[in-house]
Amino acid sequence: MALLVALALLVAQLINFGLLWRERREARFAQVTVPAITRIVDAAERLAAGRGAMLERQRPRGRVRLISVNPVPTGLPRAADVETGIAAGLAEAGVEHGAIVSGIRRFDPDDPRLTAMRPRRAERLANLGGELVVAVELPGRGWLTLRAPWPRSERALIARLIAQTLILYAVVLLPVLWIGRRVTRPLAELTERARSFAPGSTPEPMPERGPPDVRALIGAYNGLSERVTAMLDEKDRMLGAIGHDLRTPLAALRVRIESVDDDTDRTRMADIIEDMNRMLEDILSLARLGRPSEAATETDLGALVDAVVEDFRDLGHDVRFDEPPRIAMRVRPTLMRRAVRNLIENAVKYAGAAEVEIIAAAGRVAIEIGDRGPGLPDDRLEAMFDPFVRHEGSRNRDTGGIGLGLALTRAIVRDAGGGVTLANRDGGGLVARIELPRG
Repeated sequence: MALLVALALLVAQLINFGLLWRERREARFAQVTVPAITRIVDAAERLAAGRGAMLERQRPRGRVRLISVNPVPTGLPRAADVETGIAAGLAEAGVEHGAIVSGIRRFDPDDPRLTAMRPRRAERLANLGGELVVAVELPGRGWLTLRAPWPRSERALIARLIAQTLILYAVVLLPVLWIGRRVTRPLAELTERARSFAPGSTPEPMPERGPPDVRALIGAYNGLSERVTAMLDEKDRMLGAIGHDLRTPLAALRVRIESVDDDTDRTRMADIIEDMNRMLEDILSLARLGRPSEAATETDLGALVDAVVEDFRDLGHDVRFDEPPRIAMRVRPTLMRRAVRNLIENAVKYAGAAEVEIIAAAGRVAIEIGDRGPGLPDDRLEAMFDPFVRHEGSRNRDTGGIGLGLALTRAIVRDAGGGVTLANRDGGGLVARIELPRG
């Protein structure tokens, strides 16, 4: 906004400068050029008519006089419009003439030549800034000369306009910047509040300040955050009730199957109940991930991964892992363990073994879980993170879960500020990579 105002002021000042420049030239032509042309032409006509004796006897301080040599020093700036006007006037009057020379002599207030003049004239010349000297050659008679005050150059006008522009900028732009600051400060705070909004937190409502539109926007955001928080609270209460209502009959069924005489049927029923419990736990975990009850703590990531690997080794699975140096990270340890466990479990399930590695770099830490299984088509890698999507589509519990493991893993890692990807390995197999920010 300040830049637009500055550009508008600059354009206005340029237009003003152009108008002033034109007005200055017209005023100079009317006040200096026209009288100079009139006097020179009048004096030349009198000389041509034989009435120029008084010009030859005129004292040096007179306006127009006749002398024998050209009085205009070389090197002075010329007044082309004066020369052109005098030539046109003399031609119109039928006066024969030779060269027409003009010069503009600039005066400094301390110029010693001003001390020889009367104080009033010296002051006027110093204020004007210069003197116009014109000489017209009259063949056989000499040079007809004229001295007249000359206004200051356009350089002074430019300096004055620059100073005026700077003052205008100071008067206009400073209030604009203050108003812009008053508008953008609450907007910046609102942006930060929206960016850091966490459903699990209950921050104080943002103070409504700034212009009316900004206050209305902040009020709308406060109302929206309250409604979102209330909705999430209601969802948590509903999920808690669903979990309780489903676990109770599942526990009852688990007790009742003990009375089944057939061992095969009893085992199958128990597996189905266990699958339902796991499915219910995954669904509730995924649904509640937006508001985790566990706080982020300083955790040794290497020790966390090593503990998960040891759990799989205790169950007889082939999981290779070289223990890394201590890497302190601020994460939710229970959730991060679950994310790593899901990836290792998939590798063990589909390839029979897993290779785990932690790679620490500047600002980032990566956990890679690789296998030598069948891999996945490239166009299916991203889709595997969608809920209830499995690579093996038969829905057989022996070849996979319900398709929530990778979705839950991605949600956990994103909650920690990182990302998780899948990629096929050279030579066959798949590598899952969790990347987390450090610091």
